[in-house]
Amino acid sequence: MTLLDRFLRYVQIDTMSDDKFDFQTPSTQKQYDLARVLEKELKELGLTNVFINEYCTVYATLPQNAEGYDKIGFLAHMDTIPEVSGTNVKPNVVTFDGNPVKLGNSGLTLSIEEFPWMKHQIGDTLVTTDGTTVLGCDDKGGIAVIMTMLDNIIKNNLPHGEIHVAFTPDEEIGTGVLKFDVTKFPVDYAYTVDGGDVREFSYETFNAASAKVVFKGFDIHPGYSKNKMINAQLLAMEFNSLLPVQKRPEYTSGYEGFNHLHSMEGNVGSATLSYIIRNHSTDELNKQKKEFENACEFINKKYPGSTTLTITDSYKNMREVIEHDMRSVNKALAAYKLANVDVTCVPTRGGTDGSRITFMGIPTPNLGTGGYNEHGVHEYADMNEMAKVVEVATYIATTK
Repeated sequence: MTLLDRFLRYVQIDTMSDDKFDFQTPSTQKQYDLARVLEKELKELGLTNVFINEYCTVYATLPQNAEGYDKIGFLAHMDTIPEVSGTNVKPNVVTFDGNPVKLGNSGLTLSIEEFPWMKHQIGDTLVTTDGTTVLGCDDKGGIAVIMTMLDNIIKNNLPHGEIHVAFTPDEEIGTGVLKFDVTKFPVDYAYTVDGGDVREFSYETFNAASAKVVFKGFDIHPGYSKNKMINAQLLAMEFNSLLPVQKRPEYTSGYEGFNHLHSMEGNVGSATLSYIIRNHSTDELNKQKKEFENACEFINKKYPGSTTLTITDSYKNMREVIEHDMRSVNKALAAYKLANVDVTCVPTRGGTDGSRITFMGIPTPNLGTGGYNEHGVHEYADMNEMAKVVEVATYIATTK
C-alpha cells in the first residue's frame, strides 16, 4: 500500500471527537473504527505487542534488529476536531498547476492569491476536501507517515533499534493523552508527527490555560425593568472589552501569546464566556491570567456577586524539559539534513500530545506532516511534502 493509498483510506474513516463528552475517553466510540484498522495493519506488518487499550490508544512495537540504537517512539492522533465536520470526507487528488483548485461544488477554491505559500507547491500532488468537511490530515497525515515509515523499514530490512508507536484519541479536545500509559511506551525519546510545513520542526509549544467566566444577571419584564434588570449578556460583553485587544489571536504571531474567546452562550439571566489563554513564556502567561482576574474584580465591584472566573492550566511548554536533553532534537536535525530538507526550528503556536508526554518523562518534539489550513474546510495535504516526512522519520529511526 502506498503512502497516498494509506492516507486516502484513513481520512475517509470518521473519527470526530466531541468536547461535550470530554469526561470520557474516547469521547466518541467511532474512533475505535480507525483504531481497529490500524491494529490489523500493524499486525500484518509484523509488529509485536499490538493492542488497543480501554481508552482507545493503539500501541505496537517493532523489535530491534541491530545494536547501538536508541529506543525511539512515534505518535499521531486519530481524532479530528469537533467544530467542523469530519463525516463523509470526500478527498480529491490533484496535481497543482498553479491555477485555483475547486473544492467540489462548494464554490470554494484553494488559490495562490489566498494562500501565497502555494506558489512553492506547483507541480506537487495535493489532496483536498470537497469544501464541506475537514480533510483530516490533522492528524491522519501523521498516521500515514508512521505506517509508511514502518513498512519501508521492514521491507528494506533497514537496521534499527526498538521502535514503539502509539496512536491516540481525543487530542483535539485535549483529553486523550491524559490516559497515556508511558509504561507501555518504553523509549528514550519520541516524536509526534502532527503539524504542517515539512520544513518546520518544533520542540517548544505554548504554555496553556483555559478560562471560564460565568455571569449571573437579573431577568425581569423589559417594560418594568428600570433600575432592576441586570443583563448577563451585557456583563459578558463588558468583561471581554476589558481584555487587551492586541492579545486576540488574529493580531499575534511568533512568540506572541493570545487570549482566544472560542465560545459564548447566554441570555439575560445568565451567560458564559470560554477562553483559551496561550503564551510560550510562563511569566507572560501569568500576566495574562492576572488580566482576567482584574477584569473579573472590576465587574464584581460594579455588579457585586455577578461574575465567577475559573482558570485551569492545560499543558506547559515542553522546551522546559527538552532543552535539558537535546538528543531528540539533534537526531531530528541530522535526519532533516540527510533528507536534504532546509529545516527551521519554530515555536508551535498550539499544542500536541507531545507537550504532556514530555512532562511524563519522554522528550517528544514534533515533526510536520505536509498538511495545511488545518481545522477548516480549506484543509489540504501536500503529498510530496508528506513523502519527505516519511524520509525524515526513516532516517531518525535508522541512524545512530
